[in-house]
Amino acid sequence: MKKILLGLIAVVVIAAAGFFGFDFYAQRRVTRDVEAAFEQVRASGAKASHGKITFDVKSRTLTIADVATESGTQSPVSVKIAGLTMTGLGQTDAARVSAGNVEFSDVEIGVAGPTPTITSLTYKAPRITVKDYSGPASLPQLPASSSIFELYRSAFGLLASINASSVAAPSLTGTMTFSAAAKAGDGAGGEFAYSGIAIENMKDGKIASSKTDKVVFTINQQAAGKPIKMTGELANIAATDIDVGAMAAIFDPGKANDDREYRIQGHVSAGPYVITAAPGVNMRIEGVTVDDTRINPSRMQLPALLAMIPPQGSPPPSAAQARELLDKIAGLYSGIGIANAEMHGLSVETPQGPLKLASMRFNFEHGKIGELAVEGLDTRAPNGPIKVGRFALKSLDVASFMRLSAQFAAQKPSAEQALALFPLIEGVEVKGVASPYKATGKPVNIDVFSLDWGQFVGSIPSKLRLTAKLAAPLDAADPRQQPLVAAGIDRMAVDADLGAVWSETSRVFALEPVKLDMAGLLNASAKLSLGNVARETFSASAAQAMGAAAQIETGTIELTVHDLGVIDLAVAQFARTRNISRDEARKVILDAIKAQGGEIGGANPDATALVTAISQFIETPGQTLVIKLTPRAKAPALQLMQLLKTDPQSALAQFRIEASTGL
Repeated sequence: MKKILLGLIAVVVIAAAGFFGFDFYAQRRVTRDVEAAFEQVRASGAKASHGKITFDVKSRTLTIADVATESGTQSPVSVKIAGLTMTGLGQTDAARVSAGNVEFSDVEIGVAGPTPTITSLTYKAPRITVKDYSGPASLPQLPASSSIFELYRSAFGLLASINASSVAAPSLTGTMTFSAAAKAGDGAGGEFAYSGIAIENMKDGKIASSKTDKVVFTINQQAAGKPIKMTGELANIAATDIDVGAMAAIFDPGKANDDREYRIQGHVSAGPYVITAAPGVNMRIEGVTVDDTRINPSRMQLPALLAMIPPQGSPPPSAAQARELLDKIAGLYSGIGIANAEMHGLSVETPQGPLKLASMRFNFEHGKIGELAVEGLDTRAPNGPIKVGRFALKSLDVASFMRLSAQFAAQKPSAEQALALFPLIEGVEVKGVASPYKATGKPVNIDVFSLDWGQFVGSIPSKLRLTAKLAAPLDAADPRQQPLVAAGIDRMAVDADLGAVWSETSRVFALEPVKLDMAGLLNASAKLSLGNVARETFSASAAQAMGAAAQIETGTIELTVHDLGVIDLAVAQFARTRNISRDEARKVILDAIKAQGGEIGGANPDATALVTAISQFIETPGQTLVIKLTPRAKAPALQLMQLLKTDPQSALAQFRIEASTGL
């Protein structure tokens, strides 16, 4: 809002200083030129008046009392200044005027209906000082309306033409009143106060730095007939490398085809930020930073977007209008770039319990978030505390999501159309999670869960990597977990690593690595490859994908399993179900395996080696079983899978089998 304030102030400065010519020494000439400037304001349909005018020739100081202007728009903008003093007036050329010092006293700016939810907005500043002012010698065009869009457009455009070494406002207060459209109850509104506003080195549309020591606000409204009061305080607001000309380009319809990228701000920081809301809600943010903010006017198309938003009370938009609006919003996102944005030190207190967040950060480029990361989450659930060390979304395409949402606004998408959402995010990562498991008082721990996908063929990924390391308590009431609990295992830990990738050149799809470590039970790894995998296999068309899948050939399969206790556990469970000893149970299992091996061994000698290795693996705990299956000839994978269901012996006969055990 301070940029709007500065722009409106500059209008008055130019109106007072413009058209002076070179003769600043005649009181009559000065008075005549000031009157001419005010008359030009009135000629545009606005109201403009002033009190006494004095001019000191020696110091070239002009003083104007009781300045009052009001735009002629339906929702007027008014500016009142009790006193305006300009010292060291000069004119370097016909186009610009200057003043060594400009001081405003008791400034009041009022805006009627700036947004559909705000009826009135008023700013007051006891004193504003501008040093080394230089600006246009012609009167600027007043805002076409009191809308926020027009105010910003006019203010940014004017600020871009002004030079000053500094602008300072020790304090600024304001009030606003909500309209019925805000649905905030009768008499709803707010008050706010800025302190320590300072701008340094405005030149050629750029500002070296800007700061505000503190902003304090109070909002009063009603919900369900009950009054709600919210107060807030934001301190240490600072920005550097501000390009006001670039900001003006956002609101300029003439820049609709400007495809250049503008850097509007270098670094912005603020904090702490404290909000208190009744009943019992408190929030504090230690700090916020934003670096290197850029915009592209032709992609944003902000004037066109705002023109599409229907006024308050309009009927709901049609499906076609909704699609067009969502598409424009997507364009807005695609025209914004942020190198890095970060919030740190969030704490929230609610009646349901506290919440803390160490940090949240993201970067944004052409409508896509490179990474959105949340770290250090600490909150509570009904069963106990929840902690999340890190949660991250990778490569989230916000603009494309909005465009697809526009396409799906009219009707529910088909399964094939919904697959187009897949490439809009390329991964998720979770680390350091601790969450209560039911009412056991014991936590589920996720050390790491990372899932990435990419190398898209159309909308289907052909590359995937999953890494997971987690542990959870066992539930004795769950029949599926009771055998583990009976064996004395009260917690299960899993460490998994799975990779899958397709090569278009070799037409090979490989599962590698495939690793699974179940602590205290087993450690397993595998390799699997499929050949003749065509690009059409990844088609979003089910018919085309199935046709290509029929041509896939089985490749080599390797499996390695290291027993860490799973065999003894299985034997013990079998013994309990048969009510026999463990030794007897192991013998029954081995006899069954050998009998089955005898049936298939005659037809496939390699199967005998497999049966022998499996028997040794079960007979002697703690061993490692290695199995390798190599196709004897090209074998369609789908046919082989069907054969495994109906005739396992014939399916195994398609492979050369190597099997061994060892410690």
